[in-house]
Parts: sequence; structure tokens; C-alpha cells
Amino acid sequence: MSKIIPFYMHDLGQAELDAIGSVLAGPILTTGETVARFENEFAAFLGRKHALGVTSCTGALHMSLLALGIGPGDEVITTPMTFIATSTAILEAGARPVFVDVEPDTGNLDATKIEAAITSRTKAILPVHLYGLMCDMRAIRQVADRHGLRIVEDCAHCVEGERDGIKPGELSDTACFSFYATKNLTCGEGGAVVTDSDELADKLKLLRHHGMTKTAADRQREGYKHWDMTMLGWKYNMDNIQAALLLPQMQRLHRKLDRRHILARLYEDHLAGLEGIRLPNSRADAIHARHLYPVWVDADRRDRVVETLNKAGIGTVVNYRAIHLLSYFAETLGYKAGDFPNAERIGDETLSLPFYPTMPEKHVVHVAATLRKLMAEVG
Repeated sequence: MSKIIPFYMHDLGQAELDAIGSVLAGPILTTGETVARFENEFAAFLGRKHALGVTSCTGALHMSLLALGIGPGDEVITTPMTFIATSTAILEAGARPVFVDVEPDTGNLDATKIEAAITSRTKAILPVHLYGLMCDMRAIRQVADRHGLRIVEDCAHCVEGERDGIKPGELSDTACFSFYATKNLTCGEGGAVVTDSDELADKLKLLRHHGMTKTAADRQREGYKHWDMTMLGWKYNMDNIQAALLLPQMQRLHRKLDRRHILARLYEDHLAGLEGIRLPNSRADAIHARHLYPVWVDADRRDRVVETLNKAGIGTVVNYRAIHLLSYFAETLGYKAGDFPNAERIGDETLSLPFYPTMPEKHVVHVAATLRKLMAEVG
């Protein structure tokens, strides 16, 4: 097969173009009624009281920590098996990320190891629902309640996920989402934060827009009125164009998830019994959002496999290396190899195969066959 199989391909089309056209026909391109419509639909989808559209999941995490009063001198427990933004948001709030190792079979934060990392400075837990599988939020909530801690969820991979009958945001103070270019729900860049707290929602609305009491859309709708700045905020507000891209996709989320599950089972069937390959586990009580399709390859072969698959026209990436060993975190926080062996093993072994709802099944078969052949050659 000579055609390149991309790592990801979006499915945006005429519905999204029409939605953008409607926004362009109006006077407000920044945060306005289209954003409000998306926020209402997104909150309803998750069963949450409030949703706020923002520029990124990173911004949502940062704002959440600030709204909860977390800052200099505080510690936030999180995972080293994630994208760097989970921890940089903690640093940007002025707090310190404290890593806890992950479950060896899922890569998710190990709830049984959190309590040992709690100190008098610990103020929050920040779990990440890796690959689309929710962490054990019931167990994490119990730990948080015993110690009076806040919970901020990183749901960048997990819009559609569920576990033990619990959806993202149900057992936390806030839950934060990414609409980055490769996400299940995408507008290129963008994100959202959800909460059931009226008080937090009011703070987050101010924090996402410089701390100003009036937006451009407010002034357009109401006529000019003097506004005030009541807290130090940031420029994190979603615009109407981003929201217009997201709204039509909301109607397709369940259908696209069904397709992801079909493709995941096809991968599993064609990779079954392949020596040197392991698949991360799910949980019987979970609905997996299937954001990525990762496989774990023996560490001494992983990089060669990634390079060879890409040379063969099969888009392959690594999600993720253990971030506590990246130069900045190691030098700034003092972590070293051996601190979190499960995360380190996964970081050395993981690679992500092409995976998106419009991916033809024959491409899955081809990717799996190529990987099977390659594993025999690099063995």
C-alpha cells in the first residue's frame, strides 16, 4: 500500500463550514452566543451544571487551580505519565507538582499510592484519564475527602468516558477538556472546564477574561456600560468561531465513539498473540473514550519500531515519555530514573498507532500486519 496512513484525520466538513458562516454573518467573532450554545450543550452532555469554553485544556487546568486558591507553597499530586501541560499548569499557578506512580496495566494514576505522597502542603489531586480510560474516581474521591483535598480532573482524552457509572466532573471540583487538533472533539485549539459549583463558575468566568465584569458581547448586547476589573485574570476565553466548529460535532460524538470501539476491537484481533507487544488494559466497569490506540513494545525495540513504521508511511507517535525524566522537571523538581518505575517502563515502551473514526478498516489491518512483520524483523 503506497498511500500514507496518517496518525489522525479530522472529520470536519460542510456542517462545520455552515456553522462558521453563520458566525461570520454576525457582528461578534469573540466570546458570544455561539460559545454560550456550545457551553449549554457540553454541560448537558456531561450532566454538569456549568461549562465554560476556553482556549485550551492547559488554560482550564491553570484557571481551576487559581479559582481553588492553589498557589505558591502548595503541592498538587499528579501523574508523571501524561502530556507536560498537566504539570506545567500546576507550576504556572505557582504550586509544585508531586508525582505518584501509575497502574502498571493502564498507565493511570494509582489511587492506592496517593495517600503516601500527601503532606501538610498538599492541596489537591490532579488525575489524568490516560488514553480515554477514567481513573478510579471513587477511590480518589475517598482519599480527597479523608484529607480535605480538592480534585481537578484532566479529561483531555476523555469527553465520552464513564466508570462505575461516574462521568467526568461528577466527583471533582472541576474537570478540564482539550479540543486540540487530534482530540475526539476538536476545533484545532480550544478547551473547556466544567463544574457544579456556582461559586467556582463565577470565578472562572472572571479568570478567563482578564478579571473583567463585561465582555465584548455584553457591550454589544446591552450598549456600552462601564466595566470593572475585580481580580487578576488571564486571556483564556473561547471565541465563536471555535464554538461553531464544535457544535455540529456534539451530535456525532456517540456515533464516532461506536466507530472507535469497532476499530479498537479490530486492532486487538489482528495483534492478538503477537510476541513483544502488550496492550494497555481497560476496566470492566468503564466506558473507554478511546482517544488513542497505544501499544507497548519492548523498550529495546520501541524507537526502531516507531521510526520504521513512519518510514513505511504509517503515522506513529509516542504518548508519552515519563515526564519526570524530561530535563526541565528533573532539574527543577529533582526527580531521577527509578522514582516511578511503572511510568518509566510505559514511557520507554509506548507508541500510538493511527486511530480515528473515518479510518478504513483495511488500514487497520494493514497497520497491524506491518507491525507484526516488523516485530519479527527487529526481534
